[in-house]
Order: sequence, then structure tokens, then C-alpha cells
Amino acid sequence: MTIKERYEGVLDWFAENMPEVETELNYSSPYELLVAVILSAQCTDKRVNLTTPALFERFPTPQAMAEATADEIYAYIRSISYPNNKAKNLAAMARMLVSEFGGVVPDDIDELQRLPGVGRKTANVVGAVIYNKFVMPVDTHVFRVAARIGLSWRARTPLQTEQQLTAHIPAELLPKAHHWLILHGRYVCTARKPHCNECGIRPWCREFARTTNAEKE
Repeated sequence: MTIKERYEGVLDWFAENMPEVETELNYSSPYELLVAVILSAQCTDKRVNLTTPALFERFPTPQAMAEATADEIYAYIRSISYPNNKAKNLAAMARMLVSEFGGVVPDDIDELQRLPGVGRKTANVVGAVIYNKFVMPVDTHVFRVAARIGLSWRARTPLQTEQQLTAHIPAELLPKAHHWLILHGRYVCTARKPHCNECGIRPWCREFARTTNAEKE
């Protein structure tokens, strides 16, 4: 199977079976999504969604959060992983967002990465979800799934995976493909015990073919 055939098969299956996909993080504004994505680092979306209602009630705008101390923010996010660092980042992020961007979440990926607590993945998520940028955020799920299926090869970093995916996925599909791979990794191609028998893309999966052939030998 060629890499082109693999990509076409996987993307066509997702397009037919998951035509409408979106982030599982709850948000009602670009500011809320930005905060939620920062909180979601090494934390489940479910936990973030349980935490953000009270947080956003207390800090409904960037201006409100910019006036808060890290300790005040910490009180609302202490059930999240790494709450101390994230509270400090949120306080600093909000201050910069207000002082340099007028409280408006920028749509430029490089500008987003200037904000404290915002790395390439977070910037790409905000860019893809809010501004429909043709970017591919790579988290642990995307990194793992892309390697297993065979959409990436010998990629040792998220950036290398991102570069390979963006080179082969049509630009206009990137924001949607990001969600396809994440959701597939969360619910089907899970880390420890992937549910291969329930997987619709196994005809194009490199790892499934490898293990199936090994069992036949």
C-alpha cells in the first residue's frame, strides 16, 4: 500500500463516518477556549469541563482574569493537573492578552505563542477551532495514532508528525482531521489496548496489518 492510498482510505472513511466533528472542550468565546486548552495540557477534557464553569463565572473576561493573582486562579483549578504552573500562566496570559491585544485572542499562530502557557499545539488548536486555520495540532493522541496507522513514519517529535501530516492532508481538511485523529485515539485507538475489532480504518492501518500477518506466521 502506498502512503497516498493509506491517506486517501483513512480520510475518506472519516469523512463518510464522522462528517461533523468538534472539540470536546466546552467554551463560549475564544478567550474561554484558550483558557480551556491551556488547562487541558496533560489533563482530560472531561476534568477541564468540570472545572471551567466556576472559573469562567468568576473570571468571565480576559480583563477579569488579568486583575486576579495566580493564587486566586489556583483556587478554581486545583483539581487540574499542574495547577500551580497553570494558574501562573493563566494570570500572565490574561495580563498580556489585555495589555498587548486589547483582550482579543489573536488569530496569528506566532502571536498566540507569545502568550504565557501557549505552545505550538495550543496555538494550533485555537487557530484551527476558532479561526479555521489550516493547521494540524499534534497532541499525544494524534502523535500515537498517526504513527500506528502509518500516516507518520520515524517521527520522533510532535513537530515532525505535524509536518508529515500537513504535507499529505489537503489543507482545507486539516482542522477537521485534527479532531478525527484525536477522537479516534481517545475512544478506539487507545494507548494500551486499541480496539482494533471496532476500528473502521483497520484496512489501511500499518500496525493492524503487521500484527495480523505476524499471527498468521
